[in-house]
Amino acid sequence: MNAVIELLNSHRSIRKFTDQPIPQDTLNTLIQAGQAAATSSFIQACTVIQVNDQDKRNQLVECSGGQAYISQAPVFLVFCADMQRLKLACDMNDADINSGFTEQFITATVDVGLFAQNVTVAAESLGLGICYIGGIRNQIARVSELLDLPELVYPVFGLCLGHPDQNPEVKPRLPVDVVLKQDSYNDNGNQETIADYDKSVREYYQTRTGGNKEMTWSEQMSGMLVKEARPHMLAFLKEKGFLLK
Repeated sequence: MNAVIELLNSHRSIRKFTDQPIPQDTLNTLIQAGQAAATSSFIQACTVIQVNDQDKRNQLVECSGGQAYISQAPVFLVFCADMQRLKLACDMNDADINSGFTEQFITATVDVGLFAQNVTVAAESLGLGICYIGGIRNQIARVSELLDLPELVYPVFGLCLGHPDQNPEVKPRLPVDVVLKQDSYNDNGNQETIADYDKSVREYYQTRTGGNKEMTWSEQMSGMLVKEARPHMLAFLKEKGFLLK
């Protein structure tokens, strides 16, 4: 196993950071690493907003359901899927953009995910820690207004970034044979393998919380997936010009 694979396998979410700042030049380098990620048809549909204003940070804490590390991390970034810049490219060439296609939403969102993961890996290679914040979608319209996002731009997630002030264990992932299939989708044996994996997750939570949390992966997922999942998202995305076709 080489150093890159070891780095990838050692990923943890960090929610407590030291006060040590991150130089802007370092952050710029991380963003350049993000830009080096694969991009569908060269669309480069990711825009990153660095939120420095403390009042905006505090409001984003509220939008995310009280995740205080948004306001405390040395750097907080919001990654946005951006088709507005593609509209500008069309305008510059006297072409009318044919927007609103679901495929455009998918490719722009995938671009953001690839970009952000490159930023994450680059940051962790420097000894920094990160935490993705999907909770900004709890109040996505308010976040969009707070960041002055135009039509054809939506915030996909946030990212806390800083020097770690904690050392949590690596959370166990599903076994490879559950997620890697050969030639076709075959779930034979998945239930038994997941049952064994559940034991590992339960032990992880017991250790992490000092015995205050006992939950398996399947219990956590079943508890989450019987509830509504941000039902406001579809109307918001359509209002922004996505998922119209």
